[in-house]
Amino acid sequence: MTAELALQLFSEMLKTGLLVCAPLLGLTLITGILVSVFQVVTQIQDATLAFIPKMIVFVIGALVLAPWMLRKLVAFAQAALAQAATLS
Repeated sequence: MTAELALQLFSEMLKTGLLVCAPLLGLTLITGILVSVFQVVTQIQDATLAFIPKMIVFVIGALVLAPWMLRKLVAFAQAALAQAATLS
């Protein structure tokens, strides 16, 4: 395995990881901002009010996006293994 091939594989791995994680992180970020605005407007400062909605949105998002995420990860794994098979 050459250094160029290793860097290409590492780069694809990082891109795939970011692509898979970004939707859930985005949903959690938007939920956190909305809850924070709600807390500021109502002056309710409760830690569970900030945590529980983000957790619920994350779980629902993970359940909805799981098939897509799995397809992306399987496609990456198949491409990486196919590329590794051509090295020997």
